[in-house]
Amino acid sequence: MPEFPVATTPSPGIMGVDWEVRVDFERLRQHRIGRVRQQLETHGLGALLLFETSNIRYASATAIGYWAFNKGERWVVVTRDDVRLWDFGSAAKAHRLQLPHMYNHENSVAGNTGLQGAIGPEAGLHARAAKEIAGFLRDAGVADEPLGIDMAETSVFLALQNEGLTLVDGQQPMMLAREIKSPDEIMLLTQASAMVDGVYHDIFEALKPGVRESDIVALAHARLFEMGSEFVEAINSIAGERCSPHPHVFSDRMIRPGDQAYFDIIHAYNGYRTCYYRTFVVGRASQAHRDAFKQAREWMDMAIEQVRPGNTTDQVAQKWPRAEEFGFEDEMDAFGLQFGHGVGIGLHERPIISRLNSLDDPIEIKEGMYFALETYAPAKDGHSAARIEEMMVVTADGPLVTTLFPCEELMVANEY
Repeated sequence: MPEFPVATTPSPGIMGVDWEVRVDFERLRQHRIGRVRQQLETHGLGALLLFETSNIRYASATAIGYWAFNKGERWVVVTRDDVRLWDFGSAAKAHRLQLPHMYNHENSVAGNTGLQGAIGPEAGLHARAAKEIAGFLRDAGVADEPLGIDMAETSVFLALQNEGLTLVDGQQPMMLAREIKSPDEIMLLTQASAMVDGVYHDIFEALKPGVRESDIVALAHARLFEMGSEFVEAINSIAGERCSPHPHVFSDRMIRPGDQAYFDIIHAYNGYRTCYYRTFVVGRASQAHRDAFKQAREWMDMAIEQVRPGNTTDQVAQKWPRAEEFGFEDEMDAFGLQFGHGVGIGLHERPIISRLNSLDDPIEIKEGMYFALETYAPAKDGHSAARIEEMMVVTADGPLVTTLFPCEELMVANEY
């Protein structure tokens, strides 16, 4: 198996201190808004209107909890010179207290678009929001220029059109803005990975007959929150006959002797996510288990070897098998199994790497990209499977892997 460099990016701790240089959050904020404004110029936009939660976090440095994720109840407008945030009720006042150097009564205000249709358009909230947005754009002198928008409810979109605004795609400019990570972002991503390293050690010790998939999910949630996780988006916990095909959801199935089991831990630390699979066997491993793991590892290593600045994503995807070679009808049917995706404030950022899209539409791999690669190999016993995922940052010298829990060989938990 090839040897790849592992993380030397700092993972100093979860608090800021006076005696060591750690994350500079003001530098992080300025880097992100600067990247957004570069896209305004590149795409000839007067402003960007952002409803998608990850985009709001990136551009505004505000968050009010996962409960508000993509409900359309908070939005931000970014122009060349200004940022204005509309937030859920009292959150607007809270931002003025929490970030007084950024927000005041003029640029952090309450807004409401009807709670995803629970308040109908006839109440006038959609029209009011559109009118306030248009008024802000007129005051900024950009109302006649294209307005990039990432996502919105249909009623809000129509209300914006009724204000005479020219709406264009704003999601691609935001994806391009978020594509290259700063040193502060890489440090946060590395710290998020370090937290998962520890959770996998706990999982490995906990795996034994009678433990349920859901028990592992509970364990992972508890440990992550103890270590300072902001929120846990998902824990995949899959064992035994549920491994193939991948169901992408955990159950209350009890783990039994000889089960192969794989897990994915998706959480956020200061907004920055992980997507990090590992595979184990409980008690004893069969040859089918070992062969599946070896195959998944080989596909992973061949893909990592292609992660170099100047290479393109099709060179990675070509190292993975066609869907038909591992039991699926076509690439759409197998999407997400042999897979790569950017990781940052969002779980799925650029670049997206798969045989579904990358062979015909490759993009260049660039220094500063941070992404995950995932492989999946069904076992010959017809129901087991191995799943591996590594996260890495692209450096001038190639990939630097930041997911450090051992994954070179199939690990047997509580071996008999």
